[in-house]
Amino acid sequence: MRDGIFHFYLDKTEPHKSCLMTLRAIILNSDDHIRETLKYGMPCFCWKDKIICYLWTDRKTGEPYILMAAGKRLDHPCLEMGDRKKMKILRVNPEKDLPVKIIKEILNQALDLHRSATDYG
Repeated sequence: MRDGIFHFYLDKTEPHKSCLMTLRAIILNSDDHIRETLKYGMPCFCWKDKIICYLWTDRKTGEPYILMAAGKRLDHPCLEMGDRKKMKILRVNPEKDLPVKIIKEILNQALDLHRSATDYG
């Protein structure tokens, strides 16, 4: 991990740090072409230079979530649109077991959009 990305994770307290590190591993292991970078101060995950998602924490609760870049094109009951126009989030409770199956389903939907070269703008 590069310094900025490294500090994003290490600056968090437990259980948030472990939760974010596990989410990172799940995302990176979902496809060989996914790479991590830092955009807007948060970890950003790209598939062949196309943004798939970001990791971030809620300002009020501090709880982690995955921000899906193609959210408006993804259809999953666990995703929340909120006031966003294009992106949706998947909230993750660091005090509970991660919903790995749900995370992988959502990531695969997003990756399928890119793999099929669908415009999600």
